[in-house]
Amino acid sequence: MGLFLLWFFFGVGILIQIIYLLIIFGRTAFYKLSKSSSNSQNEEGVTVLVAAHNEFQNLKTLIPKLFEQDYPKFDVMVVNDRSTDRTKRLLEEMMAIYPRLRSVTVKYTPDHVTSKKFAMTLGIKVSKNDVILLTDADCVPNSNQWIRKMTAPVRENGKTFALGFSGYEKVKGFLNSWIQYETLLTAMYYLSFGLWKAPFMGVGRNLCYRRSFFMEVKAFKGFWHIEGGDDDLFVNQYATGKNTAIVLDPEANTVSKPKLTFKEYLVQKKRHLHAGKFYRAEDKQKIGFFSLSHALFWLGGFGLLIYFGIDQSWEQFFIVFGIILLRSVIVVAIFASASKKIQGTNAPKNSWMHDFLYLGYFWILGTISHQAKDIQWK
Repeated sequence: MGLFLLWFFFGVGILIQIIYLLIIFGRTAFYKLSKSSSNSQNEEGVTVLVAAHNEFQNLKTLIPKLFEQDYPKFDVMVVNDRSTDRTKRLLEEMMAIYPRLRSVTVKYTPDHVTSKKFAMTLGIKVSKNDVILLTDADCVPNSNQWIRKMTAPVRENGKTFALGFSGYEKVKGFLNSWIQYETLLTAMYYLSFGLWKAPFMGVGRNLCYRRSFFMEVKAFKGFWHIEGGDDDLFVNQYATGKNTAIVLDPEANTVSKPKLTFKEYLVQKKRHLHAGKFYRAEDKQKIGFFSLSHALFWLGGFGLLIYFGIDQSWEQFFIVFGIILLRSVIVVAIFASASKKIQGTNAPKNSWMHDFLYLGYFWILGTISHQAKDIQWK
């Protein structure tokens, strides 16, 4: 009976994994990038919105970069959310240099709402333009075509949402290698399902939507109290296959500063994963089926290797080992192709090793995040 269960777990795991890797993630990995640029004359105004809490150093870098964008009609709105550093003075100095820079200050946050959602709502309410493009203070655009390309589906094709990718700077060390892998895997989830006309999340570091729609649905109604989720929960609740587009173009990406310590990273991921518990049931399943089959594959596979090794059934041992090796080759190939399409760069090193470590990451950190009650933005 035990051997049957091991084969069953291993078989179900590899079957679902192949479906995800080749069919679902393959939607991104095998995507044909368009070489044509937008020739539309619809250059509707865009407001780039940044919510910032004590981000003096990052804003000092970001704001000049934003005004290098090759787009004729845009302004930048920075919401100064209760900052105690030199953010306010910097914004005043920058507004004298850049006339299209505007700011609004949040002095306090009401008790019944979370700080970032309140800051963003205030910023969106006073925005001049209907097309809102979001990013964070610690991000920078990947090119001067960021605004044009990220907003094109909303401006030109009548979409409500445009979902983009935001990566992290590469630095030396295992933590950064893991961050690169996990960020790419997350992107493959939401970009691939978005390309399948079944979007379920986005990232606020690179997200575009209509202000009028935001106001019409009363913004974050229903999840004001949840720390985080101003991006993925909003998309999860309102994005559909008809009103949402995926922007898969390295020039439309943003790049963020990565966490440099495991403590900082775990705090960040707890907040990100915590929001996932509030996804719709069918969207939880999109991640759940992959993670469950991933666990079944590795646990069943290692169980079989141990069993056949002890029993000295070497023919069956090498069959199982060969299947594990073949899947690892597929993982590396899919990640390599998807990274080229999404980022225009090579995949993180040792994807096969990170794939195995993901087993502990998802189930341990995911469980902790699901039960956490100390989630904070800043």
